[in-house]
Amino acid sequence: MSWTLILLVLVIAAALMEVPLFTVIAGISCICLYAAGRDWLSLQVVFIEMNRLASTPVLVALPLFTFTGCLLTRTAAPQRIMNLTRAVAGWLPGGLAIAALGSCAFFTALTGASGVTIVAMGSVLYPVLRQRAYRDNFTLGLLTTSGSLGLLFPPSLAVILYGVISQIPITDIFTAALIPGVLLVLMLSLYAFIHRSITGRGGAAGTIEDRAVSWSVVKKRFREGAWDWPILILLIIGVYGGFVTIAEVSAVILVYVVVVECFVLREVKFFQHLPEIMVESAVLSGAIIIILGFALGFTGYLVDEQIPNRILKQLIALTANKYLFLAGLNLFLLAVGCIMDIFSAIVIIVPIIVPIAIQYGIDPIHLGVIFLVNLEIGYSTPPVGINLFIASLTFKQPVTRLYRASIPYLVLLLLALAVITYLPDLSLWLLRE
Repeated sequence: MSWTLILLVLVIAAALMEVPLFTVIAGISCICLYAAGRDWLSLQVVFIEMNRLASTPVLVALPLFTFTGCLLTRTAAPQRIMNLTRAVAGWLPGGLAIAALGSCAFFTALTGASGVTIVAMGSVLYPVLRQRAYRDNFTLGLLTTSGSLGLLFPPSLAVILYGVISQIPITDIFTAALIPGVLLVLMLSLYAFIHRSITGRGGAAGTIEDRAVSWSVVKKRFREGAWDWPILILLIIGVYGGFVTIAEVSAVILVYVVVVECFVLREVKFFQHLPEIMVESAVLSGAIIIILGFALGFTGYLVDEQIPNRILKQLIALTANKYLFLAGLNLFLLAVGCIMDIFSAIVIIVPIIVPIAIQYGIDPIHLGVIFLVNLEIGYSTPPVGINLFIASLTFKQPVTRLYRASIPYLVLLLLALAVITYLPDLSLWLLRE
């Protein structure tokens, strides 16, 4: 037991020194299995889980969508989406802010990383919004919180990873997350509309962004992105149509994007840029898969030792009320979202909470939506939400100022979270059609 304690202390110290996550999880898995009497068979258990993970057909989608996201970040596709949404919504009060929200959500869905969205899109959108006389705190809060706004939309890596860990069909999670995801975007868009209507440009109430919608400009922007729209069509048909699997959709989209960006639009040079992008995406997806393998070994320990059942007994002793449990779960997941990245939280927390939530009568798919929304909000929740610090570096602002700037958006997102949590039909309605 003393050796186990020493090893556990070493693993915790490694985590505090920011040693790569997969080594920390591997250490915890091996220590727990060894302490449970598995001796050094613990490594074999981990390797067995890795082999089982490798045989999961849906896992193919993860590296393919990662490659697609990395490739599109090197192109002007996000800017073309921004131009179209601005042409359509620019006449509204807050139209430019609404266009920024839509663009950030689209970009985050493709890349699966909110920090990348703040760096890539925020640095472009911030001066544009300021030039249109948007107040500084409004702009900072909008770009900080919208950095994680698209994590519920396809082809979000977080949703794919949640489906793999929880063993729930990924298309079902995407379908369930569609209305909640749209609700989050609409609530922030409505706030932008009301805020701009009241404050106006330069302080004059009721001032609009542009004179009127110009259909010639809309057509021009639509034609500029003519090669981008098939990506959205393939995603919608593939994910929500049910005609093909998520892995097949990911392969078709990747081939399409490579052909268009390298040989049609030529924004990416095939021999000069593509190998670098391949390495970048391989490192990212490889890291996620390694973390998954070791985490599943740890999950095996949790199941064998009946850890979720023990936690469930303690929770029931506190309350058997489903709604109180959901409130406590939201607080817990918001805290997790502050201190952990979404991929780590999924592989570590999901195996524990899923069996507990089922005992409380919570639908596993609805639970997945609640989980993802919480972690999406947690990215921007003070005091240690990672988006706050990324935005602080990107916009060169004190993090305390970003705390204040994000408060109105966080209040709205938390209200939306309450609606999503206590109205399960919002998530499950499309699945019942």
